[in-house]
Amino acid sequence: MPTPAISLKRINKRFGPVWANRDIDLTVMPGTIHGIVGENGAGKSTLMSILYGFYTADSGEIAINGKPLSIQSSQQAIDAGIGMVHQHFMLVETFSVLENVLLGAEEQSLLSKVLNHGRKALQRIGKAHGMEVDPDAIVGELPVGMQQRVEILKALYRGARILILDEPTGVLTPQEADRLFEILDQLRSNGVTILLITHKLREIMHICDQVSVMRQGEMVAHRRIVETSTDELANLMVGRKVGLTENKPSAQIGEARLTASGVHYTDSRGIERLHNIHLELRSGEILGVAGVAGNGQSELLNILSGAITPHEGELHLLTSKGEQTLLANESRDARLFRQLGVGHVPEDRLKQGLVPNFSASYNAILGYENDAKYGQHLLSTDNVVADTKTMMASFDVRPAIPELKTANFSGGNQQKLIIAREMMRQPDILIVGQPTRGVDIGAIEFIHQQLIKARDEGAAVLLVSVELEEILALSDRIIVMVDGRISGEVMPSQTNEQELGLLMSNAASTIRETLEVTLPEEVSP
Repeated sequence: MPTPAISLKRINKRFGPVWANRDIDLTVMPGTIHGIVGENGAGKSTLMSILYGFYTADSGEIAINGKPLSIQSSQQAIDAGIGMVHQHFMLVETFSVLENVLLGAEEQSLLSKVLNHGRKALQRIGKAHGMEVDPDAIVGELPVGMQQRVEILKALYRGARILILDEPTGVLTPQEADRLFEILDQLRSNGVTILLITHKLREIMHICDQVSVMRQGEMVAHRRIVETSTDELANLMVGRKVGLTENKPSAQIGEARLTASGVHYTDSRGIERLHNIHLELRSGEILGVAGVAGNGQSELLNILSGAITPHEGELHLLTSKGEQTLLANESRDARLFRQLGVGHVPEDRLKQGLVPNFSASYNAILGYENDAKYGQHLLSTDNVVADTKTMMASFDVRPAIPELKTANFSGGNQQKLIIAREMMRQPDILIVGQPTRGVDIGAIEFIHQQLIKARDEGAAVLLVSVELEEILALSDRIIVMVDGRISGEVMPSQTNEQELGLLMSNAASTIRETLEVTLPEEVSP
């Protein structure tokens, strides 16, 4: 047997009363792709952070390629040949590819020599692994899949032979994900060892050699891929049988709750992000919005929730709390929309949905702190805590400690807290962005059930997601956004992930040949 690339024995890590890693053993063989799966809060990220030097284990042993190693910092991990590609890229968008790869890894003081050496090394590494990229391209102008490639090249440039990838396909189209898997397969063939953290069990089954399952801080199973299934892995992760498909009754569609007409939006840099958006959102339906990240979905969510104001066009809202037409450039804020019965689950929970340093109880009332029951001028802490406990119990937020700082919750439990805050008030219109990003399969099942329940109770739900499986499973209608425009509309029963991916790429002529969709004249071939 070859010497393991990674050997972890009896790894323990506590954060106060929370035992994040409990006697973890993990062996990863060289030149393999090893999946790590588990619920949010299972301890996966903590374990990978110990391996990459973000945290130091309280106890236990680490060996890399058979050599015992005490990893006290990320630099020590990098020196040991370990690289990590984070879910949220660590790139300077205004820098070139070459400048991003070299940043922090300069070996000489003379810039011209650094750039010349780096350019040659980058081209050599890219060619060796089938990952060529223009070294002079500006990172912010590259598609997401290419940006991810830059992150991988950064790690390889620093000598990584062990590569940790955290939710690598979360922002990719199906076509980009397929290309990533080709790259990972090539890296494996070249002897690179890969640790893959993902909640997408189909990806685990497709690309991995082995998989390890964590639950509640412990390692509960190791499996060879040829000896397991998605059903078994899901059950091991959650500790119970999990439904992997959504069975929802037919939609009982009612009146239009929200109508957008001729909406245009230009950002502070003068770039038009939304162009001539027309849509109608009706009670009793889930309207899915598919698209590659950065094609106007974020601006659409912010306009429909009242966070920003369009420069042209109008919105018409009709809810049980009133009717209002809002014209372009008319003064508004998110508070007005909440008063009209609009709930908003933002796509970035940390930037828009939460204040991480606040307690869970304070985050549970954000946006609603002026409600009379909370005391308005002087917060009624008892009422706030009582409501938070109800939310935590109803939406299975763990740990159920209202006083705990929100930063100490896992990403999935932070997400459930936001969804509880918005849905417990039974809004007539629910604007939802990326509801299950970075969320485990058990929480995904629960969140999907709640969205379907809201629809069935008459809410009008707009769902933005980069997860095409999620869009297809939940939506009653689907629109696709490309370059700030609605490029087409299709019924879920008439399409699949690959065809949606083509529509997301604005391959209008190809789409027209493969399925019936409505395409605006301006994008017709």
